[in-house]
This record gives sequence, structure tokens and C-alpha cells, in this order.
Amino acid sequence: MSWLGKLGLGFVTRSSDVAMDSSSSSIAQGPDDDIPAPGQQFAQFGAGCFWGVELAFQRVPGVSKTEVGYSQGHLHNPTYNDVCTGMTNHAEVVRVQYDPKECSFDTLLDVFWARHDPTTLHRQGNDVGTQYRSGIYYYTPEQEKAAQESMKKQQKLLNRKIVTEIVLAKKFYRAEEYHQQYLQKGGQFGFKQSAEKGCNDPIRCYG
Repeated sequence: MSWLGKLGLGFVTRSSDVAMDSSSSSIAQGPDDDIPAPGQQFAQFGAGCFWGVELAFQRVPGVSKTEVGYSQGHLHNPTYNDVCTGMTNHAEVVRVQYDPKECSFDTLLDVFWARHDPTTLHRQGNDVGTQYRSGIYYYTPEQEKAAQESMKKQQKLLNRKIVTEIVLAKKFYRAEEYHQQYLQKGGQFGFKQSAEKGCNDPIRCYG
């Protein structure tokens, strides 16, 4: 997210300004009806601030496209400021487009679990709020089954309860352009981080 916003210095819409009516909620709660490229599939993941999560997925061979955005909320066409109020119930997510012939969904799940702490409710490190919750948002029954099985395996490795939600992928709202590939473009300090396939360099979450 914006470093000013994270420091509490950015403009944030007042919760009273976030208008949500039944028609807005109905649209936002509908399934993601975007269509991936031919031969490709979508997956959505929420694992805290989406900047570092996106870069992790960018590096995965077989991933052809990543976008950061907002999903699972009740407001149609939310902005960053709307989401920051905590009133819209959106999660910060990365939508991954991948070629299942080159990258399995299980591989994406491995990246997801490795990237964050799935036992902290609505929090990753210093980032606190419902938008930072852990979630796997599936598009197919096969993805749902794989996600459930993967979570059971992960739970056996941890001594705290996993709080990751596994629910159907809902309408995806692409975040503002400055959020897209944020760390690859240089982040807060202008230090570009590699998105090269297979890169294992440590990810600096804010650049």
C-alpha cells in the first residue's frame, strides 16, 4: 500500500463517506466474470499487503500475468481509500493468470503458504485490518479441493490454528495503476526488484 497511507499520513475517506447500497453489494459479491487468456486459468490469493505477494507470484514459471486488486467486499468499484476505511470488507488480493500445463495450482499454493503467516487474523506484521486477511479464492471445484487439502497439510506443520478463508472468487477490482508491479518498478525508494522467473532474491516488502 501507499507508504503515506501506512504511516497514517495519506488521505483516507471517512467511513461515513463509503456508500453501499443493495445493488452495489450485489455486483461486488458476484463471481469474477473476467475471462483469462486462451489455455490459461485464474487464481486469487490474499496474503497481506499485495505488493510483495504479487512479486512472489511474478517469479513463478508458468505464471503469465499478475494483477493486484480488491475482492470479497460489498462496494462496487472501490478505491484504495475506500478499502482503507475497513468498511467495505475487501481483501487485498493478487489475481494470478497461469498456464496449468506449466504451473500447477499446487505450486501456487506452495508460494501462497510460504509468503505469509496464515495464523494471524486480519494481520500480517505491522499491517492490520480486514483487508490484510489470509484467503484463497477459488474459481473451480478442483481449486477448492486442492486448497482444502493443502490447508490440512499446512495445519499439521503449525502449532497455531490457520485462519485462512477458502471461498469462491468474487468480482475482482483492479487496484490503482501505481500499485501494479509496485516492487518491480522500484517501490518506495526506487530500488527495482527482479521479477525474473525462478528468482530467489529476498523480497523487500516496501522497496
